Amino acid sequence: MTSTVLLGWAVVAAIMTVLWARQLRTRDATSVDVAWALCLGGLVVLYALRHDGDPARRALVAGLVLFWALRLAGHLFLHRVRGGGAEDGRYRAMRDHWGARAPLWFFVVYQVQAFAAVLMSLPPLGALEGGPLDGWAFAGVALWLVAVAGEGLADRQLARFRADPANRGRTCRAGLWRYSRHPNYFFEWVQWWAYVLVGKGAALTWLGPVLMLLFLYRVTGIPWTERQALKSRGDDYRRYQETTSAFFPWFPKEDDR
Repeated sequence: MTSTVLLGWAVVAAIMTVLWARQLRTRDATSVDVAWALCLGGLVVLYALRHDGDPARRALVAGLVLFWALRLAGHLFLHRVRGGGAEDGRYRAMRDHWGARAPLWFFVVYQVQAFAAVLMSLPPLGALEGGPLDGWAFAGVALWLVAVAGEGLADRQLARFRADPANRGRTCRAGLWRYSRHPNYFFEWVQWWAYVLVGKGAALTWLGPVLMLLFLYRVTGIPWTERQALKSRGDDYRRYQETTSAFFPWFPKEDDR
């Protein structure tokens, strides 16, 4: 499968280069997140088609990843891209931070996204190994359903909050957002544990939860999101940080102010 992975990487890198050239004109990098999800889904479908393992296992893994990719890409497109709205806050923060060097650094960002798509396609590739489906696979599907449902619920709650003009400049504390500042990220991370179960702990599958936690905590997730939130919501978001768990859902602290 090494040649298939390398071929997929080349195709994804080319797609990201085209999108990078597009954002030079639009000054909006938001669509890279949609492309990342779709590219990752496409890679795993390619692996499943070219793999010689159990057909039911191949269909299951490809189906899980493809559904996840389409749901995430659809949500991002509807709420961040469609209608030509403002660039996602993380990318605005990056653009402001880099200034005149932004075009070069955004090329790096797009190619890192291509590499990340290939890297995150490896855990499902590991889950393709093994024989017929068993209890571990069904446990993985159950966990996957919980994770995707949780992420979808968090996304809907945030979208509903933002749709109300009265909430402009305020921080969402509704539903799951009362217990975690990033419940969508948390359930995204949980989703990658499903491939560990489906793959019965195959070495590649462990890359999913480890790398996703690293990306969300240190790279493209929480740091840039919270930097932009502090810029746009100020003291309201600082109080939210003081009372609410950053990632793992937990009961909020009392706000003494």
